Amino acid sequence: MATPTGEVTAAALVWTGGGRFETHRVPLPEPEPGEALVRVALATVCGSDLHTVTGRRPGPCPGILGHEAVGEVVAAGPGARAVDGAPLRPGDRVVWGVVAGCGRCDRCAAGRTAKCRSLTKIGHRPFEPDRRLSGCYASHVHLPRGTPVVRVPSGLPDAVAAPAACATATVAAAVELAGGLAGRRVLVSGAGMLGLTAVAWAADAGAAEVVALDVEPERLALAGEFGATRTVVATQDGEVGEVDAALEFSGASAAVARVLDALDVGGTAVLAGSVTPGPAVPLDPQRLVRGWQTVRGVHNYEPRHLVAAVDFLARTRDRRPWTGLVAEPVTLDALAPLLNRPRTPARTPRWAVRP
Repeated sequence: MATPTGEVTAAALVWTGGGRFETHRVPLPEPEPGEALVRVALATVCGSDLHTVTGRRPGPCPGILGHEAVGEVVAAGPGARAVDGAPLRPGDRVVWGVVAGCGRCDRCAAGRTAKCRSLTKIGHRPFEPDRRLSGCYASHVHLPRGTPVVRVPSGLPDAVAAPAACATATVAAAVELAGGLAGRRVLVSGAGMLGLTAVAWAADAGAAEVVALDVEPERLALAGEFGATRTVVATQDGEVGEVDAALEFSGASAAVARVLDALDVGGTAVLAGSVTPGPAVPLDPQRLVRGWQTVRGVHNYEPRHLVAAVDFLARTRDRRPWTGLVAEPVTLDALAPLLNRPRTPARTPRWAVRP
């Protein structure tokens, strides 16, 4: 198909295994009912993609990585709608969810589309002839039917909007599971992109105290700028104290154990960072029972969380230094070398590409 500006092909960075990438030109598909074709304005690099490249996380290969982005709708199939029910139209500036659910299975019917039995994941699909534009490290992305899409306010910068599609929406889901943060003592474990977002969310929600925990003092220095009232270096002997709610994003077993130990009576811990296998964490069931404590897990999120993420970023865009968390974007050709680096700088948790 040709877009209104005459484009007939897209550029895509295809991961071919290990640290290897190839650039492909791909014909633009015609969206079918419920689908949309989006021109990617900016994509940010989630840590899960770095884990895929280094072999810590499995992924379809070859494939187009990238699931955290903002862009403009260039074509929409019949019936393609945003989460609010309004039809998608060319020119709409949008972010979109990581998971497209079928809407028919028992899990979707129960409101757990993130765990749909036949889900499709943006940036986690094979590079196939009929679905080649399946990730965001490309000039265009093809959104399948069932992908939650949310319009973005015009005043929200690309670098602030793009992380809504993964980091911010995941935090929204974790905060929801924590049961509200107003007036509570909150511990945030891990001060990367998700942790810093959670710190800002807790402060915005009116938490009585927001404690940030991380192994890196440089990251903790950033936490203060996002609303932390106190920081603790995990490798030192600093006291976390008792908390009412704990949000764990690092995935480190030692951090999970410390989070569980910090819960006061009636406390809730939400684990979101433990997405790869690791050492088991001891759990004292008597302490859990006598303490009326709750431990919950969250992986990905629901469409309402993406809506909440965009609303939160729009509300706090002038109160927190969001743009400073994203590095200056590179071109698509320059992205592969970044993905082969071991980690992102502590003060800029997200690299970015402007395809």
